[in-house]
Amino acid sequence: MPAPSSNADSALLRLKASDGFVAPAASVDALPGPRPLPVLGSAHRLKPGSTHATLENWIREYGPMYRFYAGSRPLVVISDPVLTGEILRHRPGQFARGARLTQAIDEIGLGGVFSAEGERWRRQRRLVMRALTPEAVRNFFPIIRSVTERLQARWHEAARSGQVIDMLRDLKRYSIDVTTWLSMGVDVDTLTNDDNPLQEDVEFMFETLGRRLFKPVRYWRWVKLPADRRADMVGKRLAKTVDDLIGKARERMQADPTLRDKPTNILEALLVARDEPGSEFTDDDVRGNVATMLFAGEDTAANAMAWLLLILSLAPNEAAQVTAEADRALGDEAVLSDFSALDGLHYLEAAAFESMRLKPIAPQLGATALVDCDLAGLRVNKGQVILMMSRLGGLDEHTFADAEEFRPERWLGEHAESADDTKRRIFPFGGGPRYCPGRYLAMVEIKMVAAMAMHGFEITPDASPDTIGEHFTFTMGPSKLPMRLRERSKR
Repeated sequence: MPAPSSNADSALLRLKASDGFVAPAASVDALPGPRPLPVLGSAHRLKPGSTHATLENWIREYGPMYRFYAGSRPLVVISDPVLTGEILRHRPGQFARGARLTQAIDEIGLGGVFSAEGERWRRQRRLVMRALTPEAVRNFFPIIRSVTERLQARWHEAARSGQVIDMLRDLKRYSIDVTTWLSMGVDVDTLTNDDNPLQEDVEFMFETLGRRLFKPVRYWRWVKLPADRRADMVGKRLAKTVDDLIGKARERMQADPTLRDKPTNILEALLVARDEPGSEFTDDDVRGNVATMLFAGEDTAANAMAWLLLILSLAPNEAAQVTAEADRALGDEAVLSDFSALDGLHYLEAAAFESMRLKPIAPQLGATALVDCDLAGLRVNKGQVILMMSRLGGLDEHTFADAEEFRPERWLGEHAESADDTKRRIFPFGGGPRYCPGRYLAMVEIKMVAAMAMHGFEITPDASPDTIGEHFTFTMGPSKLPMRLRERSKR
């Protein structure tokens, strides 16, 4: 049991946890956890692509609060959803993002609003949020519809030819096309142009990020393995892509000076801020945010859509309800043309939340304490890295009856009375002030694609579901997603 608090501890930031939860020790070193090896700690047991699964398994072995060593540094791991919510709520003032994650992100050239802290984060966040409000997304709806039509046409052709599609790849290309067009004013169209390496480059850099995150020694600073040499090459190609996007935006703004008064996307707004007299924005801030948008657009919404469509392909009763709702909304259309109709897709939205509960795209979240604090009886010093395993709160049988089952109705009707409480126990888009700024756009993409897919096609996996595992880099997606599509008969 934790030791009694002393007067010296009275100034600690004290965070609450779930009722009855008490830290198993008063100090980090005294927490339970896997036995470390000299130099390596326990990092050698964290395999690229499945670190989240190992960390979750250790929770089952050592309890909802433990520590493990990445090299010589102890990391605290928690799974209590209330405590997780408290930490997220105290960002960015008392907690920053995980230090190792921030370093890894900056090292591969992603230093933007995601890794920024303090006032630098606030300035960049305001610009990004301005371009991702519901009103802004509504204004960009024709772009979203256009890209959805491309995806529908691609899947229509695959269904006609009997071709097995790599659905995850298609969804990632869809998301990167939408985000790039909206945020930078450029239609890169990776969906149609198979020889465009942008999506594969971004995906490889995500793999690099996941591979490096828990390495006890940053060997690649001195010794380059083949994967590191490829990362350097891909990084240079992405840097050129980013510079080209910035250059095209500057050309548009030079040709049309009114864009400086009324920027039409995030990139233009960043350039206006950069060029203001006495601006604290730098060229690196602009580049970092462009890269961040490329990465955020490629991975998050795409993985959420992939999990949802996979789960629906294996849940015929729930799929039938999503399909019926989509049929009513789309009628004779292949792709939804009325933005307001998205608000009526209640069951689809519930299915998306339920899918994100079971298969969250961010099953682990990191934070670094900026102040000394008390986590339900555990004394944590400034600089301590904390990993929050967010999925397990969504699998708690006390909160979600039959928690392993896919039940969208949890979020509907009489069950919705408790939705505000239960939503605090899942974190599909993070939480607190650093809640994902693109969450509204992501939900629009999810609804557009899922409604199109369920209205137009019968979807079945072309592999045993048992062989489709979880793959974690920066977010968690299916390890593969080969799917067969068959056009639904017109009624």
